[in-house]
Amino acid sequence: MRKNKAVMIGAGIANMAAAVYLIQEGGWSGSQIKFYSLDDHGSNDGASTDTVTDEYWNENHPMENTKGYVARGGRMLNYRTYVDLMDLLSRIPSATEPHMTAEEDTREFDAKHRTYDIARLLEGGKGIIDGGKLGFNNTDRTLLTKLIAMPDSEEEKLDNVTIAQYFKDDPHFFETNFWYMWETTFAFRTRSSAQEFRRYMHQMIYEFTQIEHLVGVNRTRYNQYESIMLPLINYLKDQGCEICLNRLVTDFDFKETKMQDEITVTGIKMTHTVTNEEHYLPIDDDTAVIFTNGSITDSATLGDYNTPADENMDYGAASILWKNISQKFYNLGNPDKFFADRDASEWVSFTLTTKNHLLLNEIVRITTQTPGNALNSFISTTPITPLGHKDVNMSIVVHHQPHFTTQKTNETVIWGYFLYPRRQGKFVEKEYIKMTGKEMAQELIGQLSKVDPGPVNIREKEADILESIINNIPVYMPYASALFNNRAKIDRPKVIPEHSTNLAFTGEFVEQPYQMIFTEQSAVRSGEIAAFHFAGVPMSKLVKTPRYDKDIPTLLKAAKKMFD
Repeated sequence: MRKNKAVMIGAGIANMAAAVYLIQEGGWSGSQIKFYSLDDHGSNDGASTDTVTDEYWNENHPMENTKGYVARGGRMLNYRTYVDLMDLLSRIPSATEPHMTAEEDTREFDAKHRTYDIARLLEGGKGIIDGGKLGFNNTDRTLLTKLIAMPDSEEEKLDNVTIAQYFKDDPHFFETNFWYMWETTFAFRTRSSAQEFRRYMHQMIYEFTQIEHLVGVNRTRYNQYESIMLPLINYLKDQGCEICLNRLVTDFDFKETKMQDEITVTGIKMTHTVTNEEHYLPIDDDTAVIFTNGSITDSATLGDYNTPADENMDYGAASILWKNISQKFYNLGNPDKFFADRDASEWVSFTLTTKNHLLLNEIVRITTQTPGNALNSFISTTPITPLGHKDVNMSIVVHHQPHFTTQKTNETVIWGYFLYPRRQGKFVEKEYIKMTGKEMAQELIGQLSKVDPGPVNIREKEADILESIINNIPVYMPYASALFNNRAKIDRPKVIPEHSTNLAFTGEFVEQPYQMIFTEQSAVRSGEIAAFHFAGVPMSKLVKTPRYDKDIPTLLKAAKKMFD
């Protein structure tokens, strides 16, 4: 149903994409679009630490050391698949490179700094593992082939099936190099949705032939806030959009109708998180409401060098709003599938800032690769999973430097994460979730020491490395993998629910045919669909999605790789 104004609930990349398309494809003025959000970082974040300590989730978790930088996460791009993202970036100016679009900025940087990961997997006593040997047996190959061959029309067969359940008769699969690389590249866990795993196998099937080197990965010039989010913010503000931050939206009012499936928002309730004032926003018949109904960084809390990140038990701002409105209608999904089981979704990450390049140079020496190429995952030398398997202890990303525009030339920023934060450290004897930033740095040095080829082991430089650290920020994220949680297709609402007159959903918790979530691609496309719907733009104008799972040469290459 065509509208002429829009209220955006959430200021992440999905809703900002919707605003760009409303302006450029729908012919709207920016003044017709207004955002309400807690912050404007979205999941593509990155900032100097002192600028985020007073944000909503950190108010009750003060930090003593606010130096250095923090990035709760960062996602790898892929031109071949992220076609909607690249279309979006082609429409807005770069925030850092004059006379370039954000797309040209990214493509120029990436062309000069191509990814080629030499040390994708490392293991104590073995050093760098040859990840090109995926390690499959015939049962692994058979089950993966069935998954790849499953047509879209049969996807519901994987409703409420975990990856572990799909491979229940094949525990060997979880001991392969392929699984170690796949789980840490995309952040899948054994309890994640097999349905979502299938979608990744379809859209990322070409990664079979290059996953050990990540040559299909493309990267932005700086952190993704400055290279993606900031260009969007600058453009939308220049167009006259209003972005109201520190707004906690708590509920929607809906029109009362005889037909209980009609969805028409008539008002929005919100709280100003700084002043605690309550606000009510009436919604007229000419206004669309575009809602990002979940965030993987909701309830995230920060620690510092001497303090672990507290565990915030809040359900999450976007998800509790989704839960409130889903209880009023029967076709808006089931947020509890994603946000009621932290054990299936939580991570701990860290951002380490140093005042010199000692640690960076040691990592370069040990991994034999330059910064910007690396996603290094450290495999345990003993079984650590409930199935009695070895698994990855931790992973680090060594960015091309500088990773932030305000970073000094002598400073290094490194990001890392623990996919299973309740596991015990190997060098610091406590759970990762309970570690301070210093202890996480010590755990990293320990992992590096096990794969150090010498002649002088990194352990001998530990004191100097620790002295070089400006800060190391642990971040507890209870919902980091929530979008992968086990579910059925009906557990996520459609972008435009049936019988909705003015409400659309965007982001990583909406159901889109074929699209895989946890990507800027799916987020942008959801915003694009919402914008086209309310602006009256034909859906035939949507960016065309490539289908590599139907490309015979790609499938043949993948099949050959399975048997290498």
